[in-house]
Amino acid sequence: MYNYIKGIITEINPGYIVLENNKIGFQITVANPYSYIENEEYKIYIYSHIREDEYTLYGFQTEEEKELFLKFINVKGLGPKVAIALLANGNVSGIKDAIERENILYLKKFPKVGEKLARQIILDLKGKLVKKENTVIQGDYEELISALENLGYKRSDINKVLPNINTIDKVEKQIKDALKLLLK
Repeated sequence: MYNYIKGIITEINPGYIVLENNKIGFQITVANPYSYIENEEYKIYIYSHIREDEYTLYGFQTEEEKELFLKFINVKGLGPKVAIALLANGNVSGIKDAIERENILYLKKFPKVGEKLARQIILDLKGKLVKKENTVIQGDYEELISALENLGYKRSDINKVLPNINTIDKVEKQIKDALKLLLK
């Protein structure tokens, strides 16, 4: 199993790129081939998809894309071709947000994703894509977090706005700033 391949892009095609490494050209199916530049060096994160009649390499620019792809292919009824299409037409944070908010309409805009598959994606992945951020940030914002939770906001929503709040400000100003961001 490969984790990544580092090499030079020698060919760009509508569905794949060719990455040359040690005089071997690897044909790699990627989400958006035209986001790469020919004759440039790249580090492509790889997933090897092996079936009895097929051996395909799927490539990703970031580890986050690869992790999301791996979660997608574990969803019932969603194979690697649909998973790569999801990544081609949307950004990773937008897709994660749609799943967390149960936004079926957003997911249905992707090719081969209908109502049933969109619901299955949400059922299988909701709550599994957001990393828990209860680290150092919590100490700096303890009063703010408590106040927002008392107002009925979810911890996951609060954690999303904390990086945009200034720790130097008084708690009252922090609450106002956080509320503005949460209401957007």
